Amino acid sequence: ICRRAFWLLVSSPPFLASSISSLFTIWKKMAMFKVSRVETTPIDGQKPGTSGLRKKVKVFVQPHYLENFVQSTFYALSAEKVQGATLVVSGDGRYYSKDAIQIIVKMAAANGVRRVWVGQNGLLSTPAVSAVIRERVGHDGSKATGAFILTASHNPGGPHEDFGIKYNMENGGPAPEAITDKIYENTKTIKEYLIAEALPDVDIAAIGITSFMGPDGQFDVEVFDSASDYVKLMKSIFDFQAIRNLLSSPNFTFCYDALHGVAGAYANRIFVEELGAQQSSLLNCTPKEDFGGGHPDPNLTYAKELVARMGLGKSSPQDEPPEFGAAADGDADRNMILGKRFFVTPSDSVAIIAANAVEAIPYFSGGLKGVARSMPTSAALDVVAKHLNLKFFEVPTGWKFFGNLMDAGLCSVCGEESFGTGSDHIREKDGIWAVLAWLSILALKNKENIHGGKLVSVEDIVRQHWATYGRHYYTRYDYENVDSGEANQLMAYLVQLQSSLDEVNEIVKGVHSDVSNVVHADEFEYKDPVDGSISKRQGIRYLFEDGSRLVFRLSGTGSEGATIRLYIEQYEKDPSKIGRDSQEALAPLVDVALKLSMMEQFTGRSAPTVIT
Repeated sequence: ICRRAFWLLVSSPPFLASSISSLFTIWKKMAMFKVSRVETTPIDGQKPGTSGLRKKVKVFVQPHYLENFVQSTFYALSAEKVQGATLVVSGDGRYYSKDAIQIIVKMAAANGVRRVWVGQNGLLSTPAVSAVIRERVGHDGSKATGAFILTASHNPGGPHEDFGIKYNMENGGPAPEAITDKIYENTKTIKEYLIAEALPDVDIAAIGITSFMGPDGQFDVEVFDSASDYVKLMKSIFDFQAIRNLLSSPNFTFCYDALHGVAGAYANRIFVEELGAQQSSLLNCTPKEDFGGGHPDPNLTYAKELVARMGLGKSSPQDEPPEFGAAADGDADRNMILGKRFFVTPSDSVAIIAANAVEAIPYFSGGLKGVARSMPTSAALDVVAKHLNLKFFEVPTGWKFFGNLMDAGLCSVCGEESFGTGSDHIREKDGIWAVLAWLSILALKNKENIHGGKLVSVEDIVRQHWATYGRHYYTRYDYENVDSGEANQLMAYLVQLQSSLDEVNEIVKGVHSDVSNVVHADEFEYKDPVDGSISKRQGIRYLFEDGSRLVFRLSGTGSEGATIRLYIEQYEKDPSKIGRDSQEALAPLVDVALKLSMMEQFTGRSAPTVIT
């Protein structure tokens, strides 16, 4: 090849010689790499949870730990999804991400991947990754077939905190259980991994393409702008001009808190540059490896600065609270919606979006295909679906279950009580999408009074929704980092207790005689209407005669120990009773739940870590 290039160079006319010389220079600069096969042994505990593998950073930095999981993932994929394929590798920018990206790039090269796409500085929100897989076309016509997403979502970051990795498929959604099960089985038998150890690190801060040559031919790493594809998609879904008109109203004030997560990479582009919001309306929008030392979980406990600014803190804010506030988690797939001195539960949020989507959001102008919620989420969405005659689905926790419904054209809007809301525009929950949906609803409700008169507020919209559909009083108690053995004992006890509803109701009446009887108790099981797969043991349910529910579930999103989640719900149709304080209304059911489960006896906890 060198001799032929030299012959072409010296024998070509001058007008061709310069071009051939440039190509020859590029070829010479293209680094060569060899593939190494590194011996390894299985490492215990690499079973992916509902959102991938999450552990402490100190676990991930152990020799071979990340490499074993990545190679096991490559082995779990079909050959065409690896050999010659295009993969996305990026994440929320948490500590260890930059090192992990370089390792995965080297392993992708060694496994025959043709090209890797990396968001600038290694940053891509989880919803943006899904959008990139589904929408982006490379300069050479390439399309991504999957992605390694580096995130532990709403968990803290830093040298002593959490890291995570998960694989998303060609539809942009999380790998299904069939794939994650294969990954786990591979981690238990792995003997070697492939890596191009001598491959130089790629500068992920600089946009551009770096090319290398290896045994399988050319390998490219393209660093691209993190926000462009996602912003383009949002502009195709929402009426940005209507939202811009709302934000320009002197009566409307706005606040968005990224909690120093990856949402900050999108907030300025969307809210300030595209929609005209004031720069001062953005809080904590500089992504940081440790999330500024905070916990990037958008709830009333951890989004303290936003909660205080919105007038929901323990002390009154110095200034009048904004009309609308929102927060994101570390990887920007979750959201919290707030009005002035008013909290919108995630269960109510998805129901309100569904009820108003067709009129407020151009993407849905042709109607909704159906709606879905996770089992622990309140039944507020069920009532909307029944009222609007929509297909409705109740699925286990985990966004991959929504993805199947969306791919089959059965679901348009879906949500989880854990601050996740989304639609079929991608196959992940999408925090910024939810914020834009709420701003669209506010723009619709206020189109006649943007320039004067009293605005229809977030609280007004929620209370009108309750008046129409009834209110689902709802709360969630999280007991984090519980000893796994104790947590499993508690769950086993609750299952055993279900065998005698008489005994259950005796306990219930002994706590509060005015609480309804339990009429059904089970472990939730789901048969997917699309592929027929069955998911068992998805949460323990106690269903009451008046429609109230108690649900107990172990969360799969922590990095150590166990998180017990207790969900408490009570439905109220009487308009005269929908304005009560939620914790006051639910107090009798809370007492029943804690006594029925023997929570303190099993866990030693006298109070939950977080109440939502």
